[in-house]
Amino acid sequence: MTAIQEPVTPAAAYDQPYEYARAELVEPDWRRFPDWHDVTEAEWRDAQWQRVHCVRNVKQLKALMGDLLEERFYDDLLADQREMATMSMLLPPQMLNTMAPTAGTDPAKVTEAFYADPIRRYMLPVRSDRDPAWPSHPHSERDSLHEAEMWVVEGLTHRYPTKVLAEMISTCPQYCGHCTRMDLVGNSTEQIEKHKLTLKPVDRQDAMIAYLKKTPGVRDVVVSGGDVANVPWPQLESFLMRLMDIDTVRDIRLATKALAALPQHWIQPKVVEGLERVAVTAQRRGVNLAIHTHVNHAQSVTPLVAEAAQTALNVGVRDVRNQGVLMRGVNATPAALLDLCFALQGEANILPYYFYMCDMIPNAEHWRVAVWEAQELQHAIMGYLPGYATPRIVCDVPYVGKRWVHQLAEYDRELGISYWTKNYRTGIELDDPEALQRRYPYYDPISTLPEAGQQWWSSRPQS
Repeated sequence: MTAIQEPVTPAAAYDQPYEYARAELVEPDWRRFPDWHDVTEAEWRDAQWQRVHCVRNVKQLKALMGDLLEERFYDDLLADQREMATMSMLLPPQMLNTMAPTAGTDPAKVTEAFYADPIRRYMLPVRSDRDPAWPSHPHSERDSLHEAEMWVVEGLTHRYPTKVLAEMISTCPQYCGHCTRMDLVGNSTEQIEKHKLTLKPVDRQDAMIAYLKKTPGVRDVVVSGGDVANVPWPQLESFLMRLMDIDTVRDIRLATKALAALPQHWIQPKVVEGLERVAVTAQRRGVNLAIHTHVNHAQSVTPLVAEAAQTALNVGVRDVRNQGVLMRGVNATPAALLDLCFALQGEANILPYYFYMCDMIPNAEHWRVAVWEAQELQHAIMGYLPGYATPRIVCDVPYVGKRWVHQLAEYDRELGISYWTKNYRTGIELDDPEALQRRYPYYDPISTLPEAGQQWWSSRPQS
């Protein structure tokens, strides 16, 4: 006789580490800002209105906010621009509207909400955000990934054997404080005199096309900048059509943060009609056309962003994918990452694809996380999303490229130095017999190290 065991009722129920609850997308009310009180929905949806009314300096921010922000915030912002900022200020209304959307009208509460806001933290950095002891890592570099070193023609980086990055333009509709191309993109700041593209756009594009025609091993072209939303549409469409005339090019990815920061650009009729012509041509020629955007927090995912993504899919773009950046104070918790992924995947039809660890550029240490922290985050988000929509957290190792955060070869946790290997040569290593045997270092933020590690770095001569 088989005994039937009664189910055991646990004495206490335990919560899941993350509880999913569907959150419908909301467009925050821009009329809460005094200077936008009378802005109509038609104006808000207009790309040109958005561009004209970008906030470019503290004076314009004050005019917009009225008395909603206390003077201490502006003082903090000005101090950062004088002493630390590697990117000039450029905030579209769409993006600014997602900051502190429910803070109310009390200046003290609004100011505190702005200080705490995740989007503000990376789009509008202030001096008190920065790491007081180590604002920059000793090994930080302006072009931390050495992209310009790997240019085969101006603006065309050939780092991976089958892929290239085409920098079409050195401007964006918005400037992120953590920009990995801070040495080239945007206006010069008090700290950084920017490098400049020297060729005329038509000459630079001709040179790129010529290189790709004579290099059949390249099948994948990331068309970036800057941001392709700042390339005049006829010029961008012409370049994309020329790319698709090259038989060996099979994948084209358009890189644009503006899908989230200025979705109005991607829903204006002239762009939609042009994108459809490109998408139809891509389908006919068997080319995979995708848009890669850059969203770092769920607050950025609004109905307008979802509309822009769906519009691209409707006209024939194969995929819209997100490449976020992992940043402390913005999204470096399991809940923040999962909330963002569910907003992207479930509500906006944007595939969560990558989260890059923030690159080792100057004055970025307060954003960066340690490799072990990224590994823990990757573990924490597994199992909640569909497998195809579970993003990989990657470390973009100088001279190596993207590596999943668990792919390191060796890790000194005390000194915060990880070592990585690779399985291909970049264009500048074709004559280097040791390139595939070498171990390449990457460095954790010093503030994340144990006391002994911090003392070791403090004792080293600083350049």
